[in-house]
Amino acid sequence: MHKILTKKIYLAFVLLVTVLIIGVLGFRFFSNYSWVDALYMTVITVSTVGFGEVAPLDQASKLFTVFMIITSVVIFAYSVSVITEYIFSKTNSEEFKRKKTQKMIDKLEQHIIIVGYGRNGKQAADKLLAYGKPFVVIDNSKELIQRYSSDDLLFLEGNATEDETLVEAGIKKASCVICTLPEDADNLFIVLSSRQLNKGLKIISRASQDTSYKKLRLAGADNVIMPDRIGGDHMASLVVVPDLIEFLDNLSLVGKGSINIEEISFEDMFENTHERTIRDIDMRSKTGCTIIGYKTVEGEYIVNPEADTVLKPNSKIVVLGRPEQIQSLNIEFGLT
Repeated sequence: MHKILTKKIYLAFVLLVTVLIIGVLGFRFFSNYSWVDALYMTVITVSTVGFGEVAPLDQASKLFTVFMIITSVVIFAYSVSVITEYIFSKTNSEEFKRKKTQKMIDKLEQHIIIVGYGRNGKQAADKLLAYGKPFVVIDNSKELIQRYSSDDLLFLEGNATEDETLVEAGIKKASCVICTLPEDADNLFIVLSSRQLNKGLKIISRASQDTSYKKLRLAGADNVIMPDRIGGDHMASLVVVPDLIEFLDNLSLVGKGSINIEEISFEDMFENTHERTIRDIDMRSKTGCTIIGYKTVEGEYIVNPEADTVLKPNSKIVVLGRPEQIQSLNIEFGLT
């Protein structure tokens, strides 16, 4: 639709220019006007302003003038209608797209809200897409949204420091907010607003300055990530323990086709959530995956748990395996 209207505008422009050229040439040769007078007569005829002729017109010139008036009125009316249609269609298209996006957001529950689609925001979105997690991206840059807009990404244009924008993103039904803005002050404000709007929300925020870490935690952030510190630590580790870091980097967490580590809740594995031990579920022999971690109900992490460790409802296990073993795990326990 937009391309068709654009072509119509080009056509209207060409027709107007053509009328002007025909008018100048006609008055020049029919009435023997100078080029300036011919242009002047063409403009006042096309625009129908009603000024007088430069010189008296003969019969041929009058007929040509009548032709110019009728033709210019038709073309001018066509041009105005095309431009008006283009303006209204563009406005209506944007409004329709905004309403459609809002309806999709309103249907979401337990989704994630990513604030900012910069480098960190894009990385977070790629990870969530790989795991099939529903999420909404808030950004105030229309150009950025238009550049990255796709069927896979749900964008909401707006300022996340305003409560109205967070509410439109469905924060009251969301499970998590990830703040990735470059300014710590903006992230701090969003953390405060998010915690006020949803007390049970999990909030993860980026921080650029060491002094902002405690402030963000006090404001209600469950986790505060400092990308610069993580990057520097990772590079130093490549010098100190390069083989170990390279091995850990190869334990990809990026996509279902390359997942080597998986976190599974006890309820996802069993419908009847009575206590079981690691030996009881016999995961190693059934799927080839190895349980390398266990998170207790109290939130305590146990690395390399014993076979007699009791798995309780509301707990989680961390398993390690090759992609085909992870796939076998999903089939064995009916995981999605």
